[in-house]
Amino acid sequence: MIKNPVQLRIEKLPQWQQRLFMACLCERMYPNFVFYCQQQQNDEDPKSYKKILDLVWESLLFEDAKINFDLQLEKLEAIIPTVTNNSPYMVYPAIDACHALSEVLHSYLSGEITEHSAKVSSISATTVAEFEMTKNNVSLTEDEQQALSSVIDEFDLQWELFRLLRDENNEKNELIKSLKDEIRVTKTSNIGVFLGD
Repeated sequence: MIKNPVQLRIEKLPQWQQRLFMACLCERMYPNFVFYCQQQQNDEDPKSYKKILDLVWESLLFEDAKINFDLQLEKLEAIIPTVTNNSPYMVYPAIDACHALSEVLHSYLSGEITEHSAKVSSISATTVAEFEMTKNNVSLTEDEQQALSSVIDEFDLQWELFRLLRDENNEKNELIKSLKDEIRVTKTSNIGVFLGD
């Protein structure tokens, strides 16, 4: 898993901000899952993923929201793709998107958050590195992966998100809604998959 000092900084944020950080990265990975499902002519699983992610956003906006995260985890596990000999490459970013969302759900179930926010950060960066390696048909060490411009860009974005959370003076719900809307309007994943209408 690719590590970056941003992960140590994220740990120092309040829990809800760490969860918001994770939700933002999952929202960015969502188009990868949709794209894979479209390749499989599967329209239902993206709806399930979106519903689970929407509940995470809801829990951030409404602290007293009653959500059964055990049940959501079961639903998520049911849609995680399986790799076969005929799987297209996009199965891997799709699985990563599911694993990232699973980390968020586990953070609610365990009450622990630090290791989960670091993992989601790593998963997103690893998706980017593996995409580059596959595209260029090369195998790189972890240090070489860290030096890829696309991985540097990914961590730059994570740093930007961290700074936004750390310096935030706005009302909490305003921040949550604005970040969610911004990522959804962009409709572009961490590896450049664009989610058309």
